Amino acid sequence: MREIIRSNDPVLLSFVRARLAEEGIEPVVVDGNMSVLEGSLGILASRVLVPEEDAARARRALVESGLSHELRPETP
Repeated sequence: MREIIRSNDPVLLSFVRARLAEEGIEPVVVDGNMSVLEGSLGILASRVLVPEEDAARARRALVESGLSHELRPETP
């Protein structure tokens, strides 16, 4: 799995999930419930992960959607 976005913005996370679903990519959002542990301060961000084989296509779809500034740096 590759992390492509990290955010605590629920609207952005929802849009990313919907956009990736349009591309036939099944994202996994992890750390979504960490805010309960931190007292709902919004410090700990959720991470959007996609399968390794879909990472390039997911990144391309999000760039086309104007979210290039939200993408995590690519890792080798």
